[in-house]
Amino acid sequence: MSIPPPPGSHQPQGSPEPAQGPSAQGPFAPPSPYGHGVPGAGPYAYHPYGAYGPYGRPVPVNGVAIGALVLGILCFVPAVGLVLGLIALAQIKKRGERGKGMAIAGSVLSSVGLVLWALALSTGGASDFWDGFREAAGGEGTAYSLETGDCFDSPGGDLEGETYDVDEVPCSGAHEAEVFAIVGLPDNTYPSYPGDDEMSRIADDKCFGLQDRYAMDPWALPDDAAVYYFIPSRESWRFGDRAITCMFGSTKDNGKLTGSLHNDASMLDADQVAFLTAVNAVDVTLYEEPEEYPEEDLAANRAWAKDVHAVLGEQIEALRGHRWEEDTEQPVTDLLDEMEDARKEWAKAAAAKDADTYYAHYDNGYEYIDGPTTVTAREALGLDTTVPMYEDDSSGGEESAGAGGIDV
Repeated sequence: MSIPPPPGSHQPQGSPEPAQGPSAQGPFAPPSPYGHGVPGAGPYAYHPYGAYGPYGRPVPVNGVAIGALVLGILCFVPAVGLVLGLIALAQIKKRGERGKGMAIAGSVLSSVGLVLWALALSTGGASDFWDGFREAAGGEGTAYSLETGDCFDSPGGDLEGETYDVDEVPCSGAHEAEVFAIVGLPDNTYPSYPGDDEMSRIADDKCFGLQDRYAMDPWALPDDAAVYYFIPSRESWRFGDRAITCMFGSTKDNGKLTGSLHNDASMLDADQVAFLTAVNAVDVTLYEEPEEYPEEDLAANRAWAKDVHAVLGEQIEALRGHRWEEDTEQPVTDLLDEMEDARKEWAKAAAAKDADTYYAHYDNGYEYIDGPTTVTAREALGLDTTVPMYEDDSSGGEESAGAGGIDV
């Protein structure tokens, strides 16, 4: 809050300013020449001026005192109100301004507020406060008003950094983001704010695990669609904010998504759900590839290859156990045969004695993914057949070409 400095206590020069408004003197009468100040010294011989200064002009109210009173009443940032109250008292004494009562009241209310906040934080009352605040602030146009399935634009045109205001728009048109999940973090799991980096890691983990529930077919997502999120700040955490808002947004500069990306299990048939459930489970494990290259940490990569081998076995069994429609059974069976071959390659990668051997089986294990047999099976199932464009990367490392998925 920017508060202009009050006028100084020096004597004004020249003629008095003309009266402004219906009354230049307010509700009080001008100072009497008798009964005040130094006897016989004239009507304006006393100092300080009291309610009026020289030439009958009111002494201004200290602006900092007003701020202290307002913050004390609101009790939202009590520490600030207390500090402003003390500053105001010092300024009033030095400048002869009005507002001492407001400064004292603001300081007292702020002190009470500090005690109440300390009590709330120690008893869990801050969480109840935040729930109420979100409900009160959750009107249209704020980040707290967003729900799963909502689409919006950011006033700043950027989904990174800090924001509060959003412009909700219909998902049928162009939009910057679409909310696909809202996750609440339990207090007993995170008793204190985990830090910005850890909070981002938590959001990555939570949002990545939920995106397939909202958009079950990753091939149906635009190539520029990526996962973004709103996370609690250190300040909002103190007042009980525990919500992570997961959303899809465009990675392009000033890019926008068009149409809703929603395609969950309720919008698909039984064959489509069975197929996507299996391949998405495999993708989740593939995304967990170690950041270190096999030359740097062969053991970690071998352990991951063993996990891929295991999940392939589980999902192949699930797909073989599903009763397929006649026109989809053969294309899916052909894909399952390729998945069996890939599974054998991952078993060999898990047992590799050196990085070169590991890479050879690693590459063979990836050959079936997004290949012609996968496209044929998807076409038979009525799913999207546009092979996603993935970031290019060399074999091994953080993400491999063709690993599938969306960068977070």
